[in-house]
Amino acid sequence: MAREQSESCCRLLGWSPKEVLSFPYPCWTRPPPCIKPRAAEQPLSSDLNWVLTGLEESSGTMVGLKPSEMPPTTAVKFLGAGMAACFADLLTFPLDTAKVRLQIQGENQASQAARSIQYRGVLGTILTMVRTEGLRSPYSGLVAGLQRQMSFASIRIGLYDSVKQLYTPKGSEHSSFITRILAGCTTGAMAVTCAQPTDVVKVRFQANKHFGPDGSKKYSGTMDAYRTIAREEGLRGLWKGTFPNITRNAIVNCAEMVTYDIIKEKLLDYHLLTDNFPCHFVSAFGAGFCATVVASPVDVVKTRYMNSLPGQYRSPLDCMLKMVAREGASAFYKGFTPSFLRLGIWNVVMFVTYEQLKRALMNVQMLRESPF
Repeated sequence: MAREQSESCCRLLGWSPKEVLSFPYPCWTRPPPCIKPRAAEQPLSSDLNWVLTGLEESSGTMVGLKPSEMPPTTAVKFLGAGMAACFADLLTFPLDTAKVRLQIQGENQASQAARSIQYRGVLGTILTMVRTEGLRSPYSGLVAGLQRQMSFASIRIGLYDSVKQLYTPKGSEHSSFITRILAGCTTGAMAVTCAQPTDVVKVRFQANKHFGPDGSKKYSGTMDAYRTIAREEGLRGLWKGTFPNITRNAIVNCAEMVTYDIIKEKLLDYHLLTDNFPCHFVSAFGAGFCATVVASPVDVVKTRYMNSLPGQYRSPLDCMLKMVAREGASAFYKGFTPSFLRLGIWNVVMFVTYEQLKRALMNVQMLRESPF
């Protein structure tokens, strides 16, 4: 009788008959063990465990792909850097074009066309280009820009860690600040030497120099631009402005790579962030800001000199002196806002994409090498 009363009572409460039969006392005399929370006695189901694991990952423990068990190879870094830089260029190229237009504004005041079009601000420059030259104008020179990134970023970013290891003394756990600067200068100079012709053509298209005096197109395309410049100005024309570009990119590369390297290292060492998206974002944003502040003066001189007519400036130094004499020292920071927007966004997109591509490419490589 007691068992039947206990069974009926427990069934009203939703307990299973098996649990009821395992306890012979009436439910009103002593609380049966089935009223204890099941979570304290039984392991979580696989579904609930999966849900909690997903919540833990979405709370910031790991965002994106996890680091691979093996460190990325030099080939993976080389390829990943070029691909990430191309993706970043696709998103930020209009800002780069606006920066070039603002930097060259004021150098040809004698020209009626130069006086008729005035660029004001980043958005105003882009809108003016679209209104006067068409929707495709902000992306003028994109092909040369992508060619530049595949050769340029692959070397200066993809080979940075390898060159840094060459300069690091054996047995040292961390590279010194001087070692990182030397690595940044080395890869930056190597990249410019290889990719300078692509940079010259890109700037010519962005500065609207691919049109002749009568308004006709001077270059039918990117490859025609290489041939035309080499025929009219010689091979030196394709490598025009190499020295200021090496100076500029050595500074930019040091500011970007060294700043990113140090910020990321400190964030991980002090356990402020883990090796995931927030860490990469903060490091890349800091690298973009430092690079813009340090490299803007050299960048303006480089753009003016590469875009100049034959004989307009005797040297990059002559370009710098004439620019200061005519426009003042503030000319060094012309186009600073689009430069910062472009470098800041470019660094964030590039480094975040680069980190994920390294992990994805290493996972693919490990799967290919796995015997199973």
